[in-house]
Formats: sequence, structure tokens, C-alpha cells
Amino acid sequence: MTGLALWNRTSSLAIGAAAATLTAVGGALLAIDVPAAEALGLAALAGLLAGAAGILGAAGARHTFRSSIAAAVDRLGSAALGDLEAEVPARLRQGAPALATALEELFHKLHGNLESVHRLAMFDTVTGLANRPHFRRSAERMLEEGGDEAAAVLFFIDLDRFKAVNDTMGHAVGDVMLSMVANRLRAVADRFAALGRGEPPLIGRLAGDEFTLFFAHLPDPAEAERIGGGIIAALTEPFALAGQEVSIGASIGIARFPYHGRNLHELMRSADAAMYHAKARGRGRVESFSDGLAADMAERVRLESELRAAIERREFTLVFQPQLSAADGRIVGAEALLRWQHPEGMKLPAAFLTRAEETGLIVEIGDWVVAQMASTLARWGRMGIEQRLAINVSAREIDDAGYFRRLRAAMLAAKAPAHLLELELSETLAMHCSEAVLRAIAALRADGASIAIDDFGTGYSNLARLKRMPVDRVKLDGSVIEHIADSPDARGIAQAVIALIHGLGCEAVAEGIETEAQAAVLRIIGCDVLQGYAMGAPMAEADFLAWAQDMTPCCAIG
Repeated sequence: MTGLALWNRTSSLAIGAAAATLTAVGGALLAIDVPAAEALGLAALAGLLAGAAGILGAAGARHTFRSSIAAAVDRLGSAALGDLEAEVPARLRQGAPALATALEELFHKLHGNLESVHRLAMFDTVTGLANRPHFRRSAERMLEEGGDEAAAVLFFIDLDRFKAVNDTMGHAVGDVMLSMVANRLRAVADRFAALGRGEPPLIGRLAGDEFTLFFAHLPDPAEAERIGGGIIAALTEPFALAGQEVSIGASIGIARFPYHGRNLHELMRSADAAMYHAKARGRGRVESFSDGLAADMAERVRLESELRAAIERREFTLVFQPQLSAADGRIVGAEALLRWQHPEGMKLPAAFLTRAEETGLIVEIGDWVVAQMASTLARWGRMGIEQRLAINVSAREIDDAGYFRRLRAAMLAAKAPAHLLELELSETLAMHCSEAVLRAIAALRADGASIAIDDFGTGYSNLARLKRMPVDRVKLDGSVIEHIADSPDARGIAQAVIALIHGLGCEAVAEGIETEAQAAVLRIIGCDVLQGYAMGAPMAEADFLAWAQDMTPCCAIG
């Protein structure tokens, strides 16, 4: 066999060994969670060095190739230091052209793969914008370069109706829309730069439908407001998607360095708070962070801390408001209402439930309520009490089928009679609960529990869906009955709603009754159950049981 033939065969075997080593080492590194770029680089060099070793072993006996092998080893050494673009040495190309070509091809592919890994690590694959880690690192570097004299501005952008697009048109169409949103944000940035007002901003997609713009130097607050208005205008224009025009809009929060934060974390927190304020004020708005929002943030942090302490110290309690039959004044049930025995005084749910839901603490509070309800109903059952006890289900809980399963398990464990339990779901939430939740509710109802729709008349009901739901009672919101004693129109509306409820095969319950005059009208127009301060105020369990024992039909009202 000639020297050249032997060399070519040796080169082929060595490069094959290098490729096999590359695959094996790469898989092993990725399996132990080495970052992709590092794994690829290490594996490639391991494979190349293995191949070179094979060549060296095979050709070591051939003096004429030693110079070429030495050049190959030198080139591999420079590749190990990160140089994948330099030319292979001329003596390697002259003495071993097959190996030189193989190394060049492998270095080229490895360089391309590393660039792909870099893009995946730095940029969002849907929009091509900086992803969260890249945006944060770049913005932090820009802040550091600007120093204390920086006039940086951060825009936090949240799309207003993007979820509806995803839900109705699918995630693929949603991704197309996100890409179009990114292009419109780039266009706004380009217009800013074209006007000579400074460097274009860093644009990022943090997650989902959240985008950010970071200007390293934007000292004029009025200019920031104009840019925000331009973004709103750009994103309000309809998008052509799947053969139709779709409108979404956006809400934007603005935070300025150093007034609203001394670092990126603080700026993002402030801009996020301003964005949520924009949403709360009607969406499609631009809001800058302010002292008022700063005070609100401090209050939210304080309230969260106090709620955590309240859970640990068991500061929550239940009070009970009676429900009376409109026909004869009998006590037919009660509603269990949550109260917080705060060191500064009793707090109603409106003062803390929203924050509890935002922080997820509602889960722990809800579990406490579940345990209390189960033990209370078990106790009432042993006492021979037959009036039902209703409990409100929060927005967070109605999205969780596990909550209803935990409630059922607690009832069974406590041997609490299920027929005494009533679940109250708000009208709006009941229209959107999942099939899994409906099945979990149906299991409780099969045990004997009853279901009530709360706050009826304040939301938008799908009557066909409502008719399919396992509902026993519907509660008219206080706003529906507020003026029935002095307004014929209000009485007509309330009567029509009660007739609708009866048509669905449910009992009509009126809550928020403040006067005997309201109660009298409700009896006349056919309401079945009455609840409110005119019937009885919420009270502790012992007081409620004593009040119920003394209650007679003749003094039920007034």
C-alpha cells in the first residue's frame, strides 16, 4: 500500500473516530446539564483530539507525516482556546490535504453550531427580540455605563387582549401576532432614531405577551410620554391574521432612572406597577410611576407580610349571616363570611382578599376555611341543625379542581353532612370554570351539597351554559334590589330576573337587603329567600346559634 493511500485511510478512520467521540461526549455533557454551547465546544474538541491521537498513532511510524501531524495538533490547540476561524497551517494542507479539509469542514460546522446556540441563548425564537436574560444583562450593562448621571427610561408593555387571540385562533396564530407586535415596536424605535433623538432602544420580550423597551438616555419625560403614545397607536392598529382583522391594544408602564429605581430590578418593578395601574384605569393607556404608586406598592408589600403573619397566628375567623324564607320567616340557612381579626381591628374581605389572590396566599386561607367549614358542619350535624351553610368560592379557587376535591375529602374525613353545605360561585366565574372543575363540583353535589350562583345581575351570563350547570339557587346582587322600594323600573327588572331564575328551576335569593320596605317588595314579586342586615347582621357562631334558637316566624323581619 502506498504512503498516500495509507494516509488517506488513516485520516478517514481518525475523522470517523472524532465524529463518534463528538456524539458520545456531547450526549454525556448535555445529560449532566452542561450548558449547550459549552457541551458542544468541549465535545467537539474532545472528538478532534481523539481523532488526532488516532492519526498520530497510525502515522507515528511514518517520518514523512510527522510535520503535518505536529501542525494538526497545533491547530487543535488553538481551537481549544476558541479559535475556530483561522486557516489551517500550510504545511498541514501540503502534507495531509484530506485531514486539512476535514478539519476545516468540522471547524466551520462547529462555528455555525455555536452561533446558533448563541442565538438561542440570547434571543426569543418567536420574535427575534432579546429574551429575558439577554435583556436584563444588556440593560444592566447600559445602566452601569451611564453611571449616576444616566437618564434611562424603561417601558413595560403588556398586550391587552392577546389571551383571547390564543384561545380562539390557536397558539400558532398567536405566535404570528407576537412577531408582528415585535416588528411594530422596532418601527417605533426606528422612527425615534431617525429623528435624531438618541440611540435606538433595547427591545425585549420577557415572557408571554410582555415586552420591554429600554432607552439608555431619554432625559425629557414628555418625550417618554410621546413614545408611549406612539407604541399605543402602533399596537391599536388592527392586525391581519388568518384572513381577518384582529385588534388587541396594550397597556404601558414607564419608570425613569434614578427617580423610580436605582437598578434594573427596581425599575422593572416600578414600570410593572405603573402598567397594572394603566390596566386598572381602563387599559389602552400609558402610566408613569408616581409617588402614589410607590405608596401603593409599599402598602401591598406590608399587607402581604401581615397576611403571612395572620396565617401563622390564625387570625382569621368565620361569621354567619342568616338567610330567611320570604314566605314564613323561617331560618333556612346562613352564609359563612371570612373576617380577619387584625391587631388594629376587624377587617372585611374587601380589604385583603385581592392581595391574597395576587400573592397566592388565598390557597392557604382557603384551606383553613375548608377545614373550618368541615368541622362546623360536622358539629351542626351532631346538634341536629338542618339549615344549610353557604361558603363563597374565590376566583383563584374556582380555577382549581383540587380545591373542590380537598373540600370533599375534608367533609368526608370530618363526617360532616354534605346536604348542609352550599357553594356560592360568582356569576362571572361560574361562566368560565373548566370541565374538570364542573366534574369536581358535580361530585360534591352528588354527595348532597347545593350550588348557588352569587352576584347575579352584575356580569354577563350565558343562559344556555347556566342551564346546564348543577345550580340550585341564584342570588340577586344587592345592586339589583337597591331601589326596588322606590323605583318602578327597578321593581320590574328585579321581577323579571326572579322569573328568569324560576324558569331555570332555581330558587331566587336576594342579598344586601337593608330595609323592611325592600323585603316587602321582594316577597310580593316572588323572591324565595332573603338575606341582609334587615334580616340579621353577620355574627359569631355562638351568637348565631343562640339567635336562631330564639327566632320565631312572627319576629323574623324587622
